[in-house]
This record gives sequence, structure tokens and C-alpha cells, in this order.
Amino acid sequence: MSTNKAQQFYDRISHAYDLIADGGEHVARERGLELLAVQAGESVLEIGYGTGHSIVALAKAVGESGQVKGVDISSGMRDVAQKRVDAEGVQANVELLVGSVPPLPFEDDTFDVVTMSFTLELFPLETIPAVLAECRRVLKPGGRVGVVSMATVAEGDKASMLERTYIWMHTHFPHIVDCQPIPLEELVTKAGFTLSKQERIDLFTMPVSIVVAN
Repeated sequence: MSTNKAQQFYDRISHAYDLIADGGEHVARERGLELLAVQAGESVLEIGYGTGHSIVALAKAVGESGQVKGVDISSGMRDVAQKRVDAEGVQANVELLVGSVPPLPFEDDTFDVVTMSFTLELFPLETIPAVLAECRRVLKPGGRVGVVSMATVAEGDKASMLERTYIWMHTHFPHIVDCQPIPLEELVTKAGFTLSKQERIDLFTMPVSIVVAN
């Protein structure tokens, strides 16, 4: 899906996204935040903040002494997320940007944490290394990245019927099914990160990978 088409698609569904997808995704997303364990005073970037659930949780975690920034391709998502941020009273330390990635619009060594949930698999496979390289660039020395993603099945496991159908739909109708299962652990490691935490859970019989890496 091209950048323009992706932006238009998420603009259209922004106000209904939680009803469409968040019912299943929130369990993995929240577990990812638990493993990431953001601390008070940290600076955090979320790529693909969507409707803002994680942004709010991150803002509460870093507190008044911390800062949270987000970048998302959709202005519609930004509007929904900003309303959530305002309603939760955490707008003082949150900045939501709209733009395509890569690159990231930040200086080197800016953040303690970079995180994304159900976002990395939206990029074409050939673009994912550049996205992860940008994450490394903007992280401070010793910083960590946390990623939650639909995952390819582990070696020796058999893909469920739903997984096989999902992959087929993405291959033939990417304008409808825009994300794809990816070998997350392998991609993160190849990008030069060292995995510190990793878990897998099932989402409607499809594997989801959760990793934290330095």
C-alpha cells in the first residue's frame, strides 16, 4: 500500500478503529508496555500511535518529568489520539506529529525508549531494516526498543487456517489486508539490537511477537 493510500485508509477508519481492531490487539499491546517498563522521567517515542491508548499509558508512566512524542501517518488518528490525550489530562508532556516513516524527524540520541505496536508489519519487508535503523539512530546510548507485531510461525509449528488465509489475503489484496506476519526477532537482531525480553501470544490463533531490545 502506498503512503498516500495508507494515509487515506487510516484517516477513513480512525474514528472506528477501536471497534474494528483494538478488541483483540489491546492484550498484546498492554503486555508489550508491561515488558517495556517505562520509568518516570524517560523520553519516549511511539511510532504509529493510532488512537492513542499507548500514548496515554506512556505519558502516565513517564510523569511530569518525562516526555512522550508520537508520529503517525494519519491526521485522522492524530485527531482521535489528541482527544484521548486531552481527556486524560496528560497533554502537557505529549506531542503528536503526523508524517511518514522513515526517516524519523528527530535528532540522533534523543529518546530513552522507542516503541511501536502492530505498526512495523505495515511496512514493506524491504523497508523494515530502514525503520529499525532509524530507531537505533534516535535512541540514546543504552536505550531500548519495544515492538509488538504479528509474527511468522515459529520453526516447526504449523500455521493455522486463519494465518494462511491472512497471508493469502495480504498477498492478493494488500489494499484490504495491509499488514503481514514478519519474523520479528530475526529482523530486530539483524538491525543490530540485542534481545532482552521476548514473548509470543496468540491473537485469534495467529502468533504475535513481543520483544524488548537494546
